[in-house]
Amino acid sequence: MSPDRRSQIGFFVQQLPFFFILVALWMLLWGQLTWLTFLTGVGAAVFVTRVFRLPPVDLSGRLNLWYGFVFVVTFLAAVVRGSLVVAWQVLDFRRAPGAAIIAVPLRVDDDVIMAHTAVTASLIPGSLIVDVDREGRTLFLHTIGIRSDEDAEHQRRVVLGWEARITRAVGSREQLADLRRQIAESDAHAHLGAASPRDGRTPL
Repeated sequence: MSPDRRSQIGFFVQQLPFFFILVALWMLLWGQLTWLTFLTGVGAAVFVTRVFRLPPVDLSGRLNLWYGFVFVVTFLAAVVRGSLVVAWQVLDFRRAPGAAIIAVPLRVDDDVIMAHTAVTASLIPGSLIVDVDREGRTLFLHTIGIRSDEDAEHQRRVVLGWEARITRAVGSREQLADLRRQIAESDAHAHLGAASPRDGRTPL
């Protein structure tokens, strides 16, 4: 098999997850898990990927099932906790919850991990991505419940915690090693490693 043919097959296999995601989205759109929606979803996915040809997404090729499971469980717990916190802030008439726009510089130079981190931060009640600086690897979040610089710094650590979890689950070994090195070189690495997973921070 020629190198060009091998590279084409490797590229096709690497992009298969996105193809199946499009099919799953089509089936969810129709709310039916039938062979008809599956086949029409395959047709729609082929049409979208062939007509609207976007730059390919370079995946790491690594998936850690255990850390993926930990991420899902922690995320669901954070969604429930965030919902309760936001509900309490709304019902607490003694003081306004406070809000702020917070810039969070990420540590991993990868578009996929950046996108996953942004989506995760937006899905948890209480915070919403309002802007993204792709060149500077910075997320801008509108967050409620911010009354001091300490609260803002805590929210930054929360987002960086999600970035760390996602990197552990789907990041490459090089990305994980680089993230560990950055944490080790940071003066605040003890705070990032000692906090409980409940607030979104996680040791590496």
